[in-house]
Amino acid sequence: MESLPIITLAISFLCLSFYILADSRRRRRRSDNQTRFPPEPANPWPIIGHLPVMAGRELPHRALAALADKYGPVFTLRLGINRVLIVSSPEIAKELFTTKDTVALSRPAITATKVFSYDYAVFGMGPHGDYWRETRKISVLELLSARRLELLRHFRESEVQKSINELYNQIGRDPEIDLKKWIGDLSLNLMLKLVAGKSSSVSDSVSLVGFKNCVRELFKYGGTFVVGDALPFLRWMDIGGHEKKMKMVAREMDGYLQQWLDEHKENRGEKKTELDFIYVLLSLLDGQSLHGYDSDTIIKAMSLSMISGGTDTTNVSVVWAMALLLNNRHVLLKAQTELNDVVPRNRAVTESDIGNLVYLQAVVKEAMRMYPAAPLLAAREFITDCRVGGYEVRKGTWLMVNAWRIQNDPAVWPDPTRFDPERFLTAEYGEIDVKGHHFELFPFGSGRRACPGMNLGLQMVHLSLASFLHAFDFKTVGDEAVDMTESFGMTNMMAAPLQVVASPRLSRDVYA
Repeated sequence: MESLPIITLAISFLCLSFYILADSRRRRRRSDNQTRFPPEPANPWPIIGHLPVMAGRELPHRALAALADKYGPVFTLRLGINRVLIVSSPEIAKELFTTKDTVALSRPAITATKVFSYDYAVFGMGPHGDYWRETRKISVLELLSARRLELLRHFRESEVQKSINELYNQIGRDPEIDLKKWIGDLSLNLMLKLVAGKSSSVSDSVSLVGFKNCVRELFKYGGTFVVGDALPFLRWMDIGGHEKKMKMVAREMDGYLQQWLDEHKENRGEKKTELDFIYVLLSLLDGQSLHGYDSDTIIKAMSLSMISGGTDTTNVSVVWAMALLLNNRHVLLKAQTELNDVVPRNRAVTESDIGNLVYLQAVVKEAMRMYPAAPLLAAREFITDCRVGGYEVRKGTWLMVNAWRIQNDPAVWPDPTRFDPERFLTAEYGEIDVKGHHFELFPFGSGRRACPGMNLGLQMVHLSLASFLHAFDFKTVGDEAVDMTESFGMTNMMAAPLQVVASPRLSRDVYA
């Protein structure tokens, strides 16, 4: 009996070897018939293929950008038994997300997705099909519509003002703060208020502090590579223990979501909070099921989707924008001068001000260009055979679009490593937005699988950044440059803390 795992492993390796050999022969036969396949980096490792590229020390989007320089804007990798098409050009991205959008609509079945999405009940992570269509429709029409977002506008503004007021208290005790932590807390507080009607005050709430830690663990393990995704026959071994940890985090997260759902069921009829997303979903789905998922699971899955997606975009984008501004003081001064001109110094910033903050909008675009929250857009899976960029791509192939490479490509953007918001005030680049219409800059994705919450995300990013810059002056400790090192994870977050010295620009009464 002790030798059974070894025998199973040996048989699995043998089967995989036969699969790879047969696949290679099939591709050679097709090549003999003049079929063109995308180029593939030479010398893949036995069995694991090009897995070291994605699991090495260099961040995946940068490693893949280096390969694009060598093999071109379209190439394939072999990650264990999976073939992955890597795209790094705006022209091919446009082809995929417009004319070819229907052929790459599904998502790969990977461990983190399955564990954290209630077995693919989170529609953004699940496969293409009727459930995806129905839940996305609910999200777009009921939760994220222009009308709903306008109804919730006061929630967003009040949460930002509350956070600014707390920051006044903090710098009164110690002007040196970790601004990255403050931005992260604000982002999560905003989404908690919108989704569950929860107060952002964590000082007296052990539950919310625990939830925030749980969300950070989810982001961490959501971006963790699991060997079993590339080599399914090894999944039972749970190498590194990542799947076990993911399941622990998922159980903890479900506990919070179930508690809030139960509270909403008990308190239905109280008008003061019936605008939050859980109440809206209860009115739509209570007692119903969709394609095998019960209403509780759907509501928790959609709530988790909103919290994780909304928190992520706001947090990462505002942090990078602040870091770039601190390293480019002349740009920071221009942004604050514009705020002085647009927003009176005797009131807080509101969302109605954002349309007049043209330079601030350019700052946000430039930060999202240089440091997109998702440098590799969420992986898709081809549901049919097709041709991409003149190459044949088989059904079941994964698709990864390297948005970071496109948005930092010197052939697309002049001097891409320079933080230059003014580029978006020129005739050449002024019409480019971030909403998936222009394939030089699409941090929220594009096509049918684009982020449905991009409008909410942009509102939160602009309001948060404008409010911080309006209320405070910031400088780095010792006037040192901000460390712009990126970190591994579900999103492209700054690795180091963002330690700054803050001082008030306005009377505290403005945000009291």
